[in-house]
Amino acid sequence: MSLFISTAHAQDAGGAAPGFGFEPLIMLAVFGLIFYFLLYRPQAKRVKEHKNLVSSLAKGDEVLTQGGVVGKITKVADDKDFIEISLNETNSIMVQKSAVSAVLPKGTMKSL
Repeated sequence: MSLFISTAHAQDAGGAAPGFGFEPLIMLAVFGLIFYFLLYRPQAKRVKEHKNLVSSLAKGDEVLTQGGVVGKITKVADDKDFIEISLNETNSIMVQKSAVSAVLPKGTMKSL
């Protein structure tokens, strides 16, 4: 045996090679469950809530769009995907229904 290099010993040939177990499948299932509960399920819940919000829009509702515009709905087209929002007495805009992010309580525009 040298001072700086240790002597290498050959391993005894007696043990069998490890076989393919269920550990990788269990880990894959755990990662699948984590993905489902932390990513997919909350996003699906938000999409469902937004779909219900868009379908319940009616004339006279005060809404907030994704662009930050606050206005009152003056016209809802059921056959089309657009609504008309009145910003004040003289200005109105057309936006897609899906651009509405929240329905505000009545009287919010007057308090701003």
